[in-house]
Amino acid sequence: MMICQMMFGMSFYGVMVILTRFFLEDLNYSEADTMMVVGAFSAIGPLFAIAGGFITDKFLGAYRSLTLAFVCFAAGYGLLVLGASLINVPLSLAGIALASYARGLMFPSYSPLFKRTFATEEAFESGYAVNYSINNIGAFISQYLFPLIVLVIGFSGSYLLCAGMALLAFVLMLITRKPLLEVSSEIDRQPVSIKNWVLFLISSAAMIGLVFFMFSNMDIGKNIVYAIGLGAIGYFISIMVKSEKRESLRMGTILIMVLLTIAFFVYYGQMMTSMTLVTINTMRGDLFGIIPIAPEASMAMNPMWCMVAGPLLALAFSAMEKRNIHFTIATKVGFAFIFTAIAFGILTLAVMTVGSDVIIRPEVFLVIHFFLAFAEVIVGSMVVAFILSVAPKHIEAFSVSLFSVATALSGVVGAVFSTSIAVEKGQAITQEIVRSLYGDYFGILTIMAVVMVGVAFAASKLIKKMLANDEDPTQGLSEDKMANA
Repeated sequence: MMICQMMFGMSFYGVMVILTRFFLEDLNYSEADTMMVVGAFSAIGPLFAIAGGFITDKFLGAYRSLTLAFVCFAAGYGLLVLGASLINVPLSLAGIALASYARGLMFPSYSPLFKRTFATEEAFESGYAVNYSINNIGAFISQYLFPLIVLVIGFSGSYLLCAGMALLAFVLMLITRKPLLEVSSEIDRQPVSIKNWVLFLISSAAMIGLVFFMFSNMDIGKNIVYAIGLGAIGYFISIMVKSEKRESLRMGTILIMVLLTIAFFVYYGQMMTSMTLVTINTMRGDLFGIIPIAPEASMAMNPMWCMVAGPLLALAFSAMEKRNIHFTIATKVGFAFIFTAIAFGILTLAVMTVGSDVIIRPEVFLVIHFFLAFAEVIVGSMVVAFILSVAPKHIEAFSVSLFSVATALSGVVGAVFSTSIAVEKGQAITQEIVRSLYGDYFGILTIMAVVMVGVAFAASKLIKKMLANDEDPTQGLSEDKMANA
């Protein structure tokens, strides 16, 4: 499963890292429109994890959903091959729409199935952090190499390579079918009725069509994202209100973490939008003078550091817990915002002090991504593990999908924010533009990150109180274990 996750990382982020130049140069989009499309591509997939969670829980089960997700990835990248070959906008948008749907189908099915391969909760929590690093191995390889590969085989060849990696993941799922079904839920081991297959196909076609419409009409599309995301959170709240007190308190802690996650991923989304634009316009030179790196490949620095951060954070928190030093997940998210504030503070300083040559060295972005990577691993792996540990079993996949809802909402919000630094197509990037336009933008983000540190620490105290009131010994984890998680 980790290899499948790595194949996903290599294929998805391989597409992501070259998508900006593809829309700017081949499809002739403006900077603002390109940032909205790329931001939406990173966000809309997680949004449709709501539907993916429902399909996994009610129609197909985790194994079938995950297997079909890899087929959809391959088909979507295949449409991108045609779109790039023919310089066709509708085909290109259809490709990223299908890939976005596949991502929504994959996320809520992968985590529960992966969890069932472990014998204990503790083993899963450690394993999930390692899994996050394995995914980032794939992301690092693709984000570094694809900006160079595209120079040799073009956009269509690069997308074809991504389709091949998605197909490899599909084949691996088929090969490991028997042992995975042995640990799967009951729905995976039962045949799917014709009625459920028909409902799945109809709903999938409708959702893919909706995603295509959203990419084609981003002004309307972003409002649809807001409506679906807020609707999902509202539905979760309605279930929480109707539940008994113990279950309601657990769901309340999930809601708090979702809100903190939304705030964090507004920052994370900047890597695909505003930060990529800044690197394309300002980053020049080889890393340390010897390692060639394309400007848009600066995103590769993030998964590179994530590979390091995952095991280090797992070891660090494990060592502290052995010494009876425990932090709630909200406290850990507070640490993530400290890292985020440092990262954006460095970026603000870099653009505010840029010289007349308007060049920022790659080493600056290497340091920025160091802090962002540690923040991302904390939020990206530990929040999901926490949700799985406290979520009621009958809405487990839907609860996990709320994490994706958070990333979707924040991705679109972050993309909208990013458009404020877009310039007219063909306008020269000057020292004044970088210092004033970029400097003001990242300066405000830095200040808000500092504010979020305090918010996260306050939320930590609230979560401790809510879990302390959960006195039912028969449901899930104990009070102490949930607090430590």
